[in-house]
Amino acid sequence: MSGDTMKILFAMIGYMLIVICIGLYFAKRAQANSENYFLGGRSLGPWVAAMSAEASDMSGWLLMGLPGVAYWCGISDAAWTAIGLALGTYINWLIVAKRLRRYSAVSGDAITVPDFLSNRFHEKKKVILGISAIFILVFFTVYAASCFVTCGKLFSTLFGASYHSMMIAGAIFVVVYTFIGGFLAESASDFMQAVVMVIALLTILILGTNAAGGIDAVIENVKNIPGFLDLFGIASPKTDSNGVQLAVNGAAQFGDAGEYGFLTIISTLSWGLGYFGVPQVLLRFMAIREEGELKKSRRIAAIWCVISLFAAVCIGVIGRALFPTDASLATASGAENVFIVLSQNLLPAVLAGIIMAGILAATISSSDSYLLIAASAFSKNIYEGILKKGKADDKKVMNVSRVVLLLIALIGLVIAWDENSVIFTLVSFAWAGFGATFGPVMLFSLFWKRINRPGAIAGMLAGGISVFVWKQFLKPLGGMWGIYELFPAFVISCVFIVIVSLCTKKPDQEIVKEFELAAGE
Repeated sequence: MSGDTMKILFAMIGYMLIVICIGLYFAKRAQANSENYFLGGRSLGPWVAAMSAEASDMSGWLLMGLPGVAYWCGISDAAWTAIGLALGTYINWLIVAKRLRRYSAVSGDAITVPDFLSNRFHEKKKVILGISAIFILVFFTVYAASCFVTCGKLFSTLFGASYHSMMIAGAIFVVVYTFIGGFLAESASDFMQAVVMVIALLTILILGTNAAGGIDAVIENVKNIPGFLDLFGIASPKTDSNGVQLAVNGAAQFGDAGEYGFLTIISTLSWGLGYFGVPQVLLRFMAIREEGELKKSRRIAAIWCVISLFAAVCIGVIGRALFPTDASLATASGAENVFIVLSQNLLPAVLAGIIMAGILAATISSSDSYLLIAASAFSKNIYEGILKKGKADDKKVMNVSRVVLLLIALIGLVIAWDENSVIFTLVSFAWAGFGATFGPVMLFSLFWKRINRPGAIAGMLAGGISVFVWKQFLKPLGGMWGIYELFPAFVISCVFIVIVSLCTKKPDQEIVKEFELAAGE
């Protein structure tokens, strides 16, 4: 291992030690009871709530997946996705946060998303609870796999080590950290990691632009690639049979620009719909200490999101201008290393290590959220809520959560075992799953008095199943079927909620009164 590589390693180890110290600091408080462990006792301030929500949501996908898409096929896919996410972030904090914070407290003091949905409809037979928990387990396992892929790619690229050994090492660190600290540690470290992430992005953006000769030089270097800078077209890299981009005389080869029509734009913008259903963000709404602080949190979250997404897309473009034929970036999967390649080439080793900690920060902040929420879905909702009918000992609930957390991590490792896995693809599927399963039912539960339990069940099943069906069977047909599965699945879920609710019995008066109390009517 070279001297520079050792410096990078030591810088990253220093960062990881700080994260561990945060976990140890909050450990005693987290272990007090399951509410503290899973929701932090509803004690998050506005800065921590906002920054931890965004850091846990964006993950390593922000620093690797999104720049990789921009590097590989130009700005259209990356930019429209970023626009959709920025809009979704702001609207979610604007219309959902306040109502959910109030309603989750009114509705049986719920501490998980399945708890809230089950309490919202006064379930005796915990069908919604069970469905919610199962979908959370499935989609968060995929999410965790995407984080492990990030760890594997990061460390194998940096240190030349085996992808699989580095992926396992990263997973072990995340699991141990989540065991120790719970939600408070996760949220506090996520705040710090959100700061590191945005600094890392802006640093590479500024240095990369300067190294390329300025903004005009960056544009000049990529403007002749068909469709690369076109919001209504998409670049098409020419590849060999192994998916490696062809290069002739030092120039990367591209085919004619592909079409990027209105339907594709709508489906890409629909990434923003996912925000209404992702538990890691919704939990921050439930955990903030004061309702009145949500306005401040909204502004912080929106500004962070816009700056970070803009920088990530630009980094992909700058990477293509500076390293058009780099062998490590010559496949769709390899292109996701563009942030790493830029960091190594533009910064002294120690600073590169600190910046690289931005990727590690994003990965840790997301994977611990995913593992903790998935574990709570089983331990609190299935084990305590269904199997033990609310009579489980609190310590047993926490022990079960740790066992489930370990099992989820192991399954995530299996999913992530293929080193050619594309982070963007894994995240997009899990994001669609949460958006379509929980987004519509959350919105209708908060804002439509007439929704009832059968409608909620039908909507969740229709949304979640539609994501699988569209992804596996319809999307491969191409054409109008080739749109991102979140959009049609979200619409299908909404239709089922409305039709089934209107065709079945109205909600009980007690449920209506609770709704009116939460709505301030």
